[in-house]
Amino acid sequence: MMQQPKIDITLAAIAYKTAKRGVMNSVFCANVTVERGVENDIFGRPGKRQVTVMSKEQWQIACQQIGNDLDWLTRRANLMISGYQFSAADVGKVIQIGDDLQLIITGETDPCKKMEQAYSGLEQALTPNWRGGVTCKVIVSGLIQQDDIVTIKTL
Repeated sequence: MMQQPKIDITLAAIAYKTAKRGVMNSVFCANVTVERGVENDIFGRPGKRQVTVMSKEQWQIACQQIGNDLDWLTRRANLMISGYQFSAADVGKVIQIGDDLQLIITGETDPCKKMEQAYSGLEQALTPNWRGGVTCKVIVSGLIQQDDIVTIKTL
């Protein structure tokens, strides 16, 4: 009997912003800590929304819905993973990226008016099925880089 090929989940991209409503800075690697979230990010202080993570596949679905292939930075999330789609069942699970970083999923990242300002229809396209991504809290600090392996597990 043939085994199904295992789909790898990887870290596709990393970004942060240094000011509210500021430009998203895309980086190849970042130090993510319990104290500061993604290095240099203005919203990285400890709490339920310390780091935001989105799914590349769910972003592509939203872009198809509005008929425009927008840059992922439009979403204003910190991390984008490839090979996984988020749902309500993920709350409380741990996202491990690379060897060390562990994030606990605290909830859904609700799309806001900024998405509508960025592109007409985007807020609505991100609303169903957790397409807007998830909010996370850092539980173990770590250095991450693009293409790191991502594991999603229950505690």
